[in-house]
Amino acid sequence: MENKTIARTLRLLSQLMELHEENPFKIKSVANAYFKVDKLPFALKDKPVDEIDQVDGIGKSLAAKIIELLETGELQELNTILQQTPEGVVEMLGIKGIGPKKILIIWRTLGIETIGELYYACNENRLIEAKGFGLKTQEEIKNAIEFKLAANGRFLFAQVEAFAKNLQAQISEWLINVDNHSLLGVAGQFRRSCEIIDELEFVIGAEHVEEVQKNLESFEPLSLIAGEDAFITTTETGLRIKIFVVDKTEFYLEWFKLTGNPEHVAKVLELAGDGPFSNEEEIYRKAGLAFIEPELREDFDEIELAKENKLPALITYDDLKGSLHNHSTWSDGVHTLEQMAVYCKDVLNLQYLGICDHSKTAVYAKGLNEQRVFGQHQEIDELNKKLAPFKIFKGIESDILSDGSLDYSDDVLKTFDFVVASVHSNLRMDEAKATSRLLKAIENPYTTILGHPTGRLLLSRAGYQIDYKKIIDACAANNVVIEINANPLRLDLDWRWHRYALEKGVLLSVNPDAHRTEGFHDMKYGILVARKGGLSADKCLNAFSLEEIATFFDNKKFRV
Repeated sequence: MENKTIARTLRLLSQLMELHEENPFKIKSVANAYFKVDKLPFALKDKPVDEIDQVDGIGKSLAAKIIELLETGELQELNTILQQTPEGVVEMLGIKGIGPKKILIIWRTLGIETIGELYYACNENRLIEAKGFGLKTQEEIKNAIEFKLAANGRFLFAQVEAFAKNLQAQISEWLINVDNHSLLGVAGQFRRSCEIIDELEFVIGAEHVEEVQKNLESFEPLSLIAGEDAFITTTETGLRIKIFVVDKTEFYLEWFKLTGNPEHVAKVLELAGDGPFSNEEEIYRKAGLAFIEPELREDFDEIELAKENKLPALITYDDLKGSLHNHSTWSDGVHTLEQMAVYCKDVLNLQYLGICDHSKTAVYAKGLNEQRVFGQHQEIDELNKKLAPFKIFKGIESDILSDGSLDYSDDVLKTFDFVVASVHSNLRMDEAKATSRLLKAIENPYTTILGHPTGRLLLSRAGYQIDYKKIIDACAANNVVIEINANPLRLDLDWRWHRYALEKGVLLSVNPDAHRTEGFHDMKYGILVARKGGLSADKCLNAFSLEEIATFFDNKKFRV
């Protein structure tokens, strides 16, 4: 074992000891040993065992640890403390800018145990509530996490969106000078609006293929290398990029091939033949199919639906009439209730806002006790008079407790226009427990919407396993809407289950879970995955007009 490995092990031990608030003198001793070992001019493995405790800065206790490492390759004391520490908390130690003292607060005070949860908390502006954290620290942590998440070459759609669109514009402008009549399209995962992007793919249909290929390697925004079938590169952030150059006559066929998943492409071309094709619509027409939007090209049932001309008219952002599930300064939001409402009314031109601040169990998020619920309702009544005909609906994000009950009595729940029921605690459940917990919440007559059903955080937390069919069937039976949480980290309910929900007659709702006015714009990401799932406007709760949704809420309450 090399000195650096020994040093890193001692450093981790000292950090974990600090996390668990062990004897500060012992912590300092181990930390000092880390620095000493790292700077030694000789290898400890070559030192006689009985002389290690004579090295400056290493006494008998530390020497014993080093000998244990050299002889066994591990340290039992470290193994023991690792077993007492959530894996995600250990992983936080690798984030630049936060040491054990801050992580201790994040873990013990805020109850955050994974990097994904920490990133989500930064987005919700929750870190500044804790001692020793400010806006600047919160932003630095958020940026460090983004860098760490990008290191594995996988990105959220929202993380690459601006870059992809800017790069497409740069390539388009560059082509004007190289091959003015060429065609350009973005393909692959990005065009299909996949929630996770592994690489960006572009297709150029050139009139002068060799001229474009010759000049691409000197395209300044990227350092491209000619590969076997495309020009490739990886950005400094770890995003892979491929640019394909084909003859202009082959553009639409290649664009089609590089957009859909392989199974979809193979099935359509088996029906359509080899071309040439003057556009993508012609490909589907020759295949005897209605045109299939890029988001749907995932080899679900879209080809069968296209054969029967039964594809849904996919929802668009402009179909939305209001925004449900949002937070204000009454709990952990950044903007006041009035600021959130005015933004919806004047900037987004929406008809209504559903405010859903956290419930009383969410102490970490300043959840509303019964008295504060009454106070918020008074403010809503006043604002509704002031902002009419725009309307604020009285909602709450009520925590689903471990036994599946909601955290208010029926007398309080009945004062809300609608209730979003969500799990925020005790996320380590097996499928049976998670399903049972959600089923009880769904069967509560006051539950209107099931919030982020699996609790997942993309790229960082898988979420708890549930029996999707049982959950969706229960929502159908109890007239409960299922949320598509539009936060780019969540996008939960997963689009792969939208079809089943829609077939069962369950309404979906594209909810931003906004904690600030800018958060409303996340609804566009919810719309993208809703389109992938085949959602149409008539099946989306917040595409209902103000009159329609008010009637829906009234009817739901009438049945209680």
